Amino acid sequence: MKPALTLSSAFLQPASDTLPQPLLELRQQRGTALVDMPLPTRKTENWKYSSKHLKLSDELAVSLPAGQAETTIAESGYRVVFRNGVIDPGASRLPATDGVKIQRFAELSDEQAAALAERLDNTLDPDATQMARLNSARFEDGLFITLDPEAVLAEPLFVIHEVTGTASGSAFPRIYVDAGRHSQMTLVEEYLSSGDEPVMVDTVTEFMVAEGAQITSIRLNAEYQNVQHIGATGVRQQRNSRFESHCVGFGGPLRRHDLQVRLEGEGAECKLNGVVVTQDRQHYDNHTSIDHVAAHCNSEENYRNIAADSSHAVFNGRIHIHQDAQKSNADMNNKNLLLSTGAEIDTKPELEIYADDVKCTHGATIGQLDEESLFYLVTRGIARHEAKVLLTMAFINELVDQIPVEQVRDSANERLNRFFTKTFEEA
Repeated sequence: MKPALTLSSAFLQPASDTLPQPLLELRQQRGTALVDMPLPTRKTENWKYSSKHLKLSDELAVSLPAGQAETTIAESGYRVVFRNGVIDPGASRLPATDGVKIQRFAELSDEQAAALAERLDNTLDPDATQMARLNSARFEDGLFITLDPEAVLAEPLFVIHEVTGTASGSAFPRIYVDAGRHSQMTLVEEYLSSGDEPVMVDTVTEFMVAEGAQITSIRLNAEYQNVQHIGATGVRQQRNSRFESHCVGFGGPLRRHDLQVRLEGEGAECKLNGVVVTQDRQHYDNHTSIDHVAAHCNSEENYRNIAADSSHAVFNGRIHIHQDAQKSNADMNNKNLLLSTGAEIDTKPELEIYADDVKCTHGATIGQLDEESLFYLVTRGIARHEAKVLLTMAFINELVDQIPVEQVRDSANERLNRFFTKTFEEA
């Protein structure tokens, strides 16, 4: 019997000590706890389909050097730019809005850092997000966003994560959002890359959503084929708050996103939308979890996967209705489209209900392009590959059109159109 593979000690050596002392101590504690951590295998339930794609060579353990990238960030408006996991102040443009505070982890006072250290890692299940624990042991920098009660950030805040693959290594960006009572903001995270050497991005974003707050999170993953990406987003919601998530992801050697939401106050609501596309031999794994802890909460979830060539997409969605969560409403829907006989999509919707006065539904479908619809378009003079692009875009337009930021919506549509045009032209 082979011994279990464990995390190499090379991954427990952060590159810098520029953080305040309380965060350095937290990082040290998390690193100590990961010594000899078993790596996920196909027998690890939540990594069943993805463990074989996880490549953690010692070359990847090196932190990518912070510095200026050659790419010009095009996004207008408010923005924060991470270069290889470290914030680039010169490329950032911060709002001057009363009640909104945006700070680098490295610039916090010891008192602020100590308060933050007590709050980090309180939104994610450590047993289900193993690689998020590695982020806690390795982050070099982070973004701390605080919204005072009633504060409103009128324009979206873009957080651009860029990694440069000129040499192998890893980046560990971190974001923590503390949204006060009845505050509002939209956070857009965009993941980009350059270069072609193997790199890994291990990212964690946490949201604490107070009573009546309204938070929109938009996540666009468009990194190159050389990037392994493992991300986790944790959310805790209080009374009458609303959290809305829109994720668009393109496949790679390994793409994974864990999204965990806890509805802890009565009347809390969440809406989770996701679109994933894969081609060649790419892999993308989405794991979502919604915990209805309090009564009178609503959740709505819609994810759609499209897989071409010999690629693989995974969706695992879990809704847990706790015993005291009476009058809960929960709806989960996962639709999947296979564009070739060699592609694979695995879907696993889960409902775990311990309350008796609830309304919960879930469904999952897997199919192919409708030949009758395709024939209809071709007989109207549309080329067959163009007709396939139109039908495939129609499959996901319902969700993409719900992205509330026009700039992101247009960018997602443009990237998706290019993706499908390339896919069908090469078929």
